[in-house]
Amino acid sequence: MEHIALYRAWRPQSFSDMVGQQHIIQTLQNAIREQRVSHAYLFSGPRGTGKTSAAKILAKAVNCEHGPAEEPCNTCEACRRITAGAVMDVQEIDAASNRGVEEIRDLREKVKYAPTEVRRKVYIIDEVHMLTTEAFNALLKTLEEPPAHVMFILATTEPHRLPATIISRCQRFDFRRVSLDEQTGRLERICTEEGITAEPEALSYIARLSDGGMRDALSILDQIASFTGGTVSYQQVLDMTGGIASEQFGRLAAALKQGDAGLVLQIVEQFMQEGKSADKCMENLLYYFRDLLMIKMVPDADKLTDRVLNPAEFQEMAGAFSREELFQMIDTLNRYQGEMKYASQPQTLFEVALLKLSGIAQSAGASAQSSAQAGSAADAGEVAKLKQQVAALEKKLERVMQNGVPAGAGREAAKPARTPAPKVASTAKIPQHMDQYVASRSSEAFTAVQRQWPQILQNVKETKVTVHAWLMDGEPVSVWEDNVLVGFKNNIHRETTEKPANKQVIESVLESCLGKPYRLVTMMLRDWSEAVEGVGKPQAEELKLEHEEAGENGKKPWIDEAIQLFGEDLVVIKD
Repeated sequence: MEHIALYRAWRPQSFSDMVGQQHIIQTLQNAIREQRVSHAYLFSGPRGTGKTSAAKILAKAVNCEHGPAEEPCNTCEACRRITAGAVMDVQEIDAASNRGVEEIRDLREKVKYAPTEVRRKVYIIDEVHMLTTEAFNALLKTLEEPPAHVMFILATTEPHRLPATIISRCQRFDFRRVSLDEQTGRLERICTEEGITAEPEALSYIARLSDGGMRDALSILDQIASFTGGTVSYQQVLDMTGGIASEQFGRLAAALKQGDAGLVLQIVEQFMQEGKSADKCMENLLYYFRDLLMIKMVPDADKLTDRVLNPAEFQEMAGAFSREELFQMIDTLNRYQGEMKYASQPQTLFEVALLKLSGIAQSAGASAQSSAQAGSAADAGEVAKLKQQVAALEKKLERVMQNGVPAGAGREAAKPARTPAPKVASTAKIPQHMDQYVASRSSEAFTAVQRQWPQILQNVKETKVTVHAWLMDGEPVSVWEDNVLVGFKNNIHRETTEKPANKQVIESVLESCLGKPYRLVTMMLRDWSEAVEGVGKPQAEELKLEHEEAGENGKKPWIDEAIQLFGEDLVVIKD
């Protein structure tokens, strides 16, 4: 007698035979019972999860001679002939082979005619995402308003490739991957019916390999049962599928933790001698460390993954690694897995990745040991460092109190974070010693900087073009001692130029062009114009106006500046 593949022999013939899609089965059965069957359905989901099988079962259910029934009887003439594919009114169309507009136009002509053999015409279009744009457009109107005797069932593994206009005209059902327990139970039942002896671990591993697809699981079982003569063991499954037992990965992980590069390379060579591929080993090892991380971070995480057969073993190995180590290892393996696709020697790249992991584990261990030995010394050093910082802050505060606080600084400190500055005369920080800058605006040093400014801009552009873009908004307005004052039209450009990295670039170029070190000082051009226009006016008047503008919260501006610079813990306010 001719052998029929298991996935064909055990293809579901009724809704009760389907595995793992109860949410879809119940909805369809309720629709049949209440006579609310739609004219168009879209079945989407991974391969081997029962989309086409459900479509044929639905076609039998609506056309059953004893129905429409929630379950097809599978004994009447209509059910048996639909199962055999011998009913012309129930057509299964492969869109990958019939994807053109002409085939869809032909279908549109046929749907007009009433069914001749069964109650309702059903068109099952498999892999519907393969249709061309023109074919979709031709199908659109018919799909929206077909004759009352026609039902469309579209099946696809890639629903994102369907036009939204098609999806909106269908009732959509998303088939999910079949869970490990459901697949294992189904495989056990099939083995019992087929007389196949199989170890539970072997069936669990087959289910994990199928990635939630029942058809794939049955194909693997059929292949292994044929090879072993009806007896399926865990080791035979590993040997035939090229899989690697978690115990072997445990040995590899232990060798990585110990930093034993020789043992790591020896284990890899053993994998290769057993016929394992480097890319498959990389993929499985990535999953292994991912499961270790899950078990380490999430309670009862062994229920969240289908790959953990022995949770106790994984718990012990997870305890040997820190979370940071596992993060780094997963990241490293992921990067090398991407490179392996284009590598001419994937085994060598796999070995390099493992040696990298070994280095991560070693450095983490050495760091932990060093930290334990130097704990008390580090504490003492930290205290001394904090004392030095406090002393430096006290000296800095003393200098600020002696030299005075820049005009307008209180206003800047008082502004809330991320709040746009009010449009007043002085929104930006004004440099100290403003009178000296005003008096030096015509000095020889300033004339020299003005003359060299185009060259300075060019050199900044060659050094870092982004800094040049910000600096272009400014222009030199004065030079006093070793300070070059640059006025800006736009406050954002000024603030970006003041960033330490950008400022360092500009000051380096100033030194190279002018022959000696200069410090960059910035302000707004409108503030500079006001300062120049105010030459000769009483200084007290200017200070009074600024103080009133910044003192709306009742505090003196230099107090706010001191608190912002050094923190409330280091500032003592005395009347």
